[in-house]
Amino acid sequence: MKTILKKVKLMSICIGLAFTIQSCGEKKNELEDQTKNKSIIVDEKPEYFLLRPKVEKAYGYSHAVKIGNMIKISGAVSFDDEGKPTAKGDLAQQMKNCYADLDKILKHYDCTFDDVIMENIFTTNMPLFLEISGYRKEIYKKNFPTGSWLGVKALAFPELMIEIELEVYKPQ
Repeated sequence: MKTILKKVKLMSICIGLAFTIQSCGEKKNELEDQTKNKSIIVDEKPEYFLLRPKVEKAYGYSHAVKIGNMIKISGAVSFDDEGKPTAKGDLAQQMKNCYADLDKILKHYDCTFDDVIMENIFTTNMPLFLEISGYRKEIYKKNFPTGSWLGVKALAFPELMIEIELEVYKPQ
């Protein structure tokens, strides 16, 4: 009788082990199937874009870099084509100039402001920016992106009052 009980116990353990091993294999296959369904970007080469090549090369930056379906856009400021500040003392116009440049970059990548997922704004005059920030409703028609508004002591040139940087997700 004891021998039979030991055999039954041993058989139960073996059956339990077999089910455990089989279910682990099924979970592994399930995970492999889920991984196959997700798009993974591997070793995609960055694509650089210069809005004002002479200016950007002189200061040592690229205005935008696209990797996969993500685009990082350097802070836009109110510059002319020679890299000189424009709309001096006029924060509202400087903001409009920034968005005009950002729009050119977005169009280069066949995007709109609806594709922007993060916007960081740096300003030397936060109270005035808060007064005119409603202009952004004309830029973002569907949803506002995430981001931060930061009051700073200074930007690259003393005449600059605002700088706007973006991150963009471009659907495939």
